[in-house]
Amino acid sequence: MIKILEPGLYSSIQDKGRDNFQKYGVPISGCMDVKSSNFANFLLNNPENAALIEATQFGPKILFNVPTYISITGADMNPSINNKKVLMNKAINIHKGDVLNLGNSKNGLRSYIAVKDGIKSDLMLGSRSFYHGISPKFKLEKGDEYLITSIYKKLNTLSKINLKANYKNKSLSVFKGPEFKYLSENEKNFLLKNYFRISNENNRMAYKLKEKLKNKLKSIITSPVLPGTIQLTPGGEIIILMKDSQVTGGYPRIFQLKEESINLIAQKKVNDVIKFKII
Repeated sequence: MIKILEPGLYSSIQDKGRDNFQKYGVPISGCMDVKSSNFANFLLNNPENAALIEATQFGPKILFNVPTYISITGADMNPSINNKKVLMNKAINIHKGDVLNLGNSKNGLRSYIAVKDGIKSDLMLGSRSFYHGISPKFKLEKGDEYLITSIYKKLNTLSKINLKANYKNKSLSVFKGPEFKYLSENEKNFLLKNYFRISNENNRMAYKLKEKLKNKLKSIITSPVLPGTIQLTPGGEIIILMKDSQVTGGYPRIFQLKEESINLIAQKKVNDVIKFKII
């Protein structure tokens, strides 16, 4: 069992998400930075779909009531156990009564805390991912308790791996969206030659950019969208859909992010700069 002593800013339990329910209007959800979450589970020899904690901006404080192993990847939130700093990107032995604490992120936005064999939260529509209206909660709360496996034996795990994620990389690789062809040459040049800043309107549903693009595109018939779809509104707003996004939309779809670029933008903070690169 683990107990949430402090939840952090916005911490939730996530896994790979819900892949087979979009036809019912259910978002995919799941980890925002799949590369980091996969690596956290890999370090513990967990299945890729094992549920873990995704922390945003500053992390939670967690009491472990059983012995286990954990790993921490993604943004560096200066993790400590019993007030002693611990390394990221490695398997860490946890004893009964240990308290893990994550502070403010130094680089990136989201950290991932995996435990051996995953967190046994409620399974809803084939996933343990939190989402408002589907799971009992949409974020961790103080006092929450979740089952984990007690691990008494020493694990055959990897030593620390130097995984230096380049969250300062500004380039986002994109494919042309279905409506990209309807943009004028000036509009295309604006999108591809300029830098854009992340606005304070960003969350698990979508990221809005500060800069706007005046355009004459017409709204489209409601059509499928998915995480990484980039929409352009009649008012010029550029919206990047993320893991909790809706499954259909009526705004023109100008780009589609490559998977690795979804991972990258999930680590971007307000005012961070990005640039689109067509592949």
